[in-house]
Amino acid sequence: MDPIRKELAPGVYLNYVHAVKFKTGLLSAQLVTPLGEETAAAGALLPAVLHRGTPRHPDMRALSGALDLLYGSGLSFAVRKKGENQCLGFLAGFIDDAYVPGGEKLLEPVADLLGEVLLAPALDGGVFRADYVDGEKDNLIDAIRAILDDKRDYADKRLLEEMCRGERYGVSRLGTEAQVAALSGAALYEYYQTLLTTARVELFYCGSAEERRVEDALLRALSALPHGERVAPVASERRAAPAEPRLCTERMDVTQGKLSMGFRASTEDAHAMLLANLLFGGYSNSKLFLNVREKLSLCYYASSGYHRSKGIVTVSSGVEFADFERARDEILAQLRDVALGDFEAWELEGARSVLVSAVRSREDSASRMEENTLGQAATGLWETAGELIERLNAVTPERIAAAAASMTLDTVYFLEGEGSAHA
Repeated sequence: MDPIRKELAPGVYLNYVHAVKFKTGLLSAQLVTPLGEETAAAGALLPAVLHRGTPRHPDMRALSGALDLLYGSGLSFAVRKKGENQCLGFLAGFIDDAYVPGGEKLLEPVADLLGEVLLAPALDGGVFRADYVDGEKDNLIDAIRAILDDKRDYADKRLLEEMCRGERYGVSRLGTEAQVAALSGAALYEYYQTLLTTARVELFYCGSAEERRVEDALLRALSALPHGERVAPVASERRAAPAEPRLCTERMDVTQGKLSMGFRASTEDAHAMLLANLLFGGYSNSKLFLNVREKLSLCYYASSGYHRSKGIVTVSSGVEFADFERARDEILAQLRDVALGDFEAWELEGARSVLVSAVRSREDSASRMEENTLGQAATGLWETAGELIERLNAVTPERIAAAAASMTLDTVYFLEGEGSAHA
């Protein structure tokens, strides 16, 4: 069930999936724009403010009431980072036509409500209502602070900030607390007006309605969308690692060290790199899990992730402060083993099976299909599920070793306790 993609208007795309196996339909409207330090906070705040109300439904209670009348449909906002782009907008879930009592059609009224929330905000004096902006600023600041509360997430975020300093990829999708605090309702409304005319619009539908009907519903719902020269999503910048890896150490009142490592992969063989990452640390039978965590007990957890559009691999681990160097060296040793082709056939086939199963399982969830389609649209890395599976099945051990050998350590980030000394 790969989406059918069609341009409805300049810079406005519909990704349509005809599916009859789900009892609910999914409709998504996302604005895709290059991620930047100066705009990330505004982009993260905007959908939350829009979600507070419209002239017809001036508060969340009224909006919830309208959704209840549509058989308990749901409308939520999302702020996501795909490649070096920020994606912000709304997702609506509703009962599919085949299951609505009396044959009532929900697609059109749900699309109308989604368009209303996106394009007709509640204003006061020609700008966003101050109480809505202030309330959502508080919520966004709380969300940013919550990252600090989860030290694993915080360490992974800080690694990308240090490793990708000066690159869009190093910018948080939520912005910073200071940037959010400085936003005014007038500045946010000005950014909103700009975004409506410049951002790529990605629409997604999954359900049993025919394609033409979905097009008509969305064109009507978004008829107030202003015309403009829409900016294409930016391609992720690829950089080489420095001659010497950077070490960034931070001290906090923590009882467990957080070791995060970032590598730049120079290979263009993304499919071999996907499997190399799984063998290295991407699943429960990986070398990091079985050896560094289980056999040597050097880490409380250890895993790796491949950021395909950016060509980087990151490692996340929790260690005792005194084990920093041993854990770092052993992680590097496990990578060397993959680069030397030192893995068994069962390891490779296990990794391949996990990855292929994950690709196939996308079709079991409309939300996963939406997430994947948005990522492909934002990064330009288009590939059907069948194409991806075929290419993964063709990867050889030699290609995996070569992909792993292309990885160069860029940055090591270590979060340690205030009184510790790992050196």
